[in-house]
Amino acid sequence: MTAVLLAGTTSDAGKSILAAGLCRALALRGWKVAPFKAQNMSNNSAVCPSGGEIGRAQALQAAACGLEPRVEFNPILLKPGSDRTSQLVVLGRAEGSVSARSYVEHRAHLRQVSARALHALEEEFDIVVVEGAGSPAEINLRATDVANFGLAEAADLPVYVIGDIDRGGVLAHLYGTYHIVDAADQARIKGFIINKFRGDESILTPGLVDLEQRTGVPTIGVFPFIPGLWIDAEDSLQSVVGAPLGPPTSALGSARLTVAAVRLPRVSNATDIEALACEPGVTVSWAVDPDQVATADLVVLPGSKATVSDLKWLRDTGVADVIQDRVSRGLPVVGICGGYQMLCASITDTVEAAGADEEATVPGLGVFDTDIVFHPTKTLVRHPDGAYEVHHGRVARTTESPWIGEEGNRRGVAFGTHRHGQLENDEFRRDFLRTIAQAVGKQDTFVVSPNTSFAAAREAQLDAIARAWEEHVDLDRFLAEVRTFRA
Repeated sequence: MTAVLLAGTTSDAGKSILAAGLCRALALRGWKVAPFKAQNMSNNSAVCPSGGEIGRAQALQAAACGLEPRVEFNPILLKPGSDRTSQLVVLGRAEGSVSARSYVEHRAHLRQVSARALHALEEEFDIVVVEGAGSPAEINLRATDVANFGLAEAADLPVYVIGDIDRGGVLAHLYGTYHIVDAADQARIKGFIINKFRGDESILTPGLVDLEQRTGVPTIGVFPFIPGLWIDAEDSLQSVVGAPLGPPTSALGSARLTVAAVRLPRVSNATDIEALACEPGVTVSWAVDPDQVATADLVVLPGSKATVSDLKWLRDTGVADVIQDRVSRGLPVVGICGGYQMLCASITDTVEAAGADEEATVPGLGVFDTDIVFHPTKTLVRHPDGAYEVHHGRVARTTESPWIGEEGNRRGVAFGTHRHGQLENDEFRRDFLRTIAQAVGKQDTFVVSPNTSFAAAREAQLDAIARAWEEHVDLDRFLAEVRTFRA
């Protein structure tokens, strides 16, 4: 029974992806390994077979271990609905909303919840790879910390701190993290890890030697920048407006398809568009510019954690007018979850709407003759094909034809569904792209790949990170140190 905590100097330092890679590397060595993140703040979530939801990153880490996702892997999930409030999800189930201040009042209870979940996993698995949250150097939060040194202290964990050299100032980040925490927390830091290094490592080495002399903590690995790591991105910081998603791919025919995914202020489950980006000849970009939305072959309106508020943003920016114009001209639009709800005739929300000044019922974009009513109990469904649903809004009335089985709406080449991950189904995605190509007059020039596998692409990325652990860390020594930490 053992566990190790991978912390990071900042958000998006690489904790999630390196934890996934370590999970895969240990699983390939024959270990029975599980992921864990006590507290996650993300609107990218996944539904477990049991029906609860967890952060998408922990679902990916579970896949790296060869496991189905479980609520114990991420017992506390915060889903921001505004700058001041987040929905609190405990062991997979929503328990209302909290503010930054009121959340502190919950922490004593939540520390017990997370500690029990971690202990249960340690009893069941050989090793638990624990991912920290944000930065462990937030000393203003240390007294009530749930996910970093507070957890490490409660569960007696060794800590390895990851710094992203791509941001600049990584040595200062690592040095500052070590020196700002108290002596007891310093004693738990057993190693530093540099992430996303490019260039000649010999030039970096003197800095690492000096860093060890100043802190007594060795750097156990320097991970290179690995191009093409982009699937299952957890942090919204990675949803960069204007930048193409994924690696460039050559078209199989003479034409390409362009996809504009609308970057909503409170976008959720942003990973829904990743499967499209895997396809040769499909260029997917996040967009906020109405002109880019107007000229794309396909527009994706993704999920939102603040549907009514983001619908207002669509109208304020002019993107709503562009979407309605596209539909009137027979150009493809697809809405997923919150995006689907925005395409409907009306939305009645007394559950998630952020402000008391907002109307309970607001008009949608009117693409579908469907009314949405939010229900206090969240719908959490995992379908046999791996697609899943996470939403408060439910269809209360519709005159439209369904899209997927008996679910969703379709009118011409306007599509809407509550299902996340549906486009990861390879055959479904290929048929969908053929429909889009025909709608924009590219049926003879855009060629759909017959063998692209999104699941295989995800597995290849996990394997690449696992190889990096084997190649750039003395994994035998690392494991020996972790297993003897409590001895």
